[in-house]
Amino acid sequence: MDLRILIVDDSEATRRLLRAIIGSREWSVCGEAENGVLGVEKYEALKPDLVIIDLALPDMNGIEVAQRMSSLDGSIPLVLFTILDLEGLEGPARQAGICQVVSKAQVWDLIRTIDTAVTQHRLPKVQGPEING
Repeated sequence: MDLRILIVDDSEATRRLLRAIIGSREWSVCGEAENGVLGVEKYEALKPDLVIIDLALPDMNGIEVAQRMSSLDGSIPLVLFTILDLEGLEGPARQAGICQVVSKAQVWDLIRTIDTAVTQHRLPKVQGPEING
């Protein structure tokens, strides 16, 4: 199963780590964005199967990014991946269309979260264009 994942995170180190984790599975990174505006643009252009979004982005927070993405297509699972305290994030995250919140301190929980999203959303779906970077 080739699950196409978009990564939206301002940290190059985190994007590199996520590429390694994603590449260890039968998944692929179809695109990356270092800020929210670019993330939403790539979401619309690439039509990924799943999106991993950082909460603390330089131009808007991950909740706002998720709201914009969900307004374009609410069927694509969005995962909020953050180093910040998770307490109080679940409600706003769910309202924004995020299916799961994962702590960066628990990076290996991300694999289980993606597997769950694949099962719950019956992914992957029709492939979109691939653009890296």
